[in-house]
Amino acid sequence: MHFASDNAGPTHPKILEAVIEASSGYAMPYGADRWAEAAKAEIRETFEAPEAEIFFIATGTATNSMILGALAAPWSAIFCHERAHILIDESNAPEFFTNGARIAPVGGAAGKMDPKQLDAMLSRYAPGDIHTPAQGPVSITNVTEAGTVYKLPEIDAISTIAADKSLALHLDGARFGNACAALGCSAAEMSWKRGVAAVSFGGTKNGCMSVEAAIFFDRDLARNFERIRMRSGHLFSKHRLLSAQMSAYLKDGLWLDLAGRANAAAADLASALGNHVEFVNQPEANMLFVTFPRALHRKLRGAGAQFYSFGNAEEGPDDAPLLARLVCDWSATPENTERFATLLKAG
Repeated sequence: MHFASDNAGPTHPKILEAVIEASSGYAMPYGADRWAEAAKAEIRETFEAPEAEIFFIATGTATNSMILGALAAPWSAIFCHERAHILIDESNAPEFFTNGARIAPVGGAAGKMDPKQLDAMLSRYAPGDIHTPAQGPVSITNVTEAGTVYKLPEIDAISTIAADKSLALHLDGARFGNACAALGCSAAEMSWKRGVAAVSFGGTKNGCMSVEAAIFFDRDLARNFERIRMRSGHLFSKHRLLSAQMSAYLKDGLWLDLAGRANAAAADLASALGNHVEFVNQPEANMLFVTFPRALHRKLRGAGAQFYSFGNAEEGPDDAPLLARLVCDWSATPENTERFATLLKAG
């Protein structure tokens, strides 16, 4: 009953096999190898973006932060949702990589930035006023931190505002595959065709060992990225071990297949839980936020279930509702879902 995080799921065998194959011989370091070129070609084909600049990095935090380091000036503000990962969960890494850019949180229901609130926030940072931060990039996350998914018209609405201000739009796609699978759209339709300038294309949460791709659709925006990556210590010497993962991830649409499996497992879990929990948001991808009594949190944990509780599960009234996050990865099994649901329903 493993529902804590898709980060905790296993690496897919095809990706492990690719790493073993890439490790079996001699190859030049720092990305000067055939795996890097192959993986970049596959990303360009997947995103229908033959001119895209692509860089491979081992962690999502570094990928997000380095992209923002390329897009934001030290004296600018980065606009994101008030619960965005870059604001809440990355220990000021974006500020570090941008040499001091401020993050400006924007409100919005269900984890999604409200375009009207974005417009209002931007108006507080008047261009040319040296006493306030300059307007900088806008960053959205799909799948959001609330488990919801920006629909394509919702991305368009934010992109239009950013474009009107000549601001770059960044997409944190740690769960990019899950969002594409949920929307039934292509990678291009959820990125540059919506006006997105740069994407953090996630692999780690979706079956890879540890690899993300920083993708810039405008090469000029990536002009300093190689130096940012080198200076921060994120250029791997055995770079082929990152590239091999990404290549296997993209081959024959594995990335989308794995994301679809995770989403389907979450849908099955949501159906099995039914009326026995309260859903904070309508389930849309592979992450559920639900509330059920504190006593059930303790019972499920005692039976071996792994999930996040928001609040103290050990102290307080047994019948008080407590928020839980349940995440399915590509390897989630019906047996795990059934056991968890049976225990919860039994009360």
